[in-house]
Amino acid sequence: MAQVTIRINGYSYQVGCEDGQEPHLTHMAGEIERRIDSIKALGQQSGEARLLMLASLLLADELHDLRTDIEAGKAGLAAQPAPAAEPAKRARLRRLAARAEEIAADLSEA
Repeated sequence: MAQVTIRINGYSYQVGCEDGQEPHLTHMAGEIERRIDSIKALGQQSGEARLLMLASLLLADELHDLRTDIEAGKAGLAAQPAPAAEPAKRARLRRLAARAEEIAADLSEA
């Protein structure tokens, strides 16, 4: 197991992760740090726990919006009509329909 040091709100934290996941974990810590910086830029100078709570709410809101967009995209795909049959398939269907009509005509004559 790998160890990586991340920095959030001026504090260093030693965190364990799977080997090879260090860059991902560092990136995620950077995302949290960016949210904290944006809260501080609004003049919200509060305790660390409050900053982390507000940053968590921002991330949760973004996650909710992304999930909503994904679900809307899935619903939009399901509502789209099926693509038109390929020309070769349409031609084959016409031949089969004509053949079926010939068979029906032969049966009605018999």
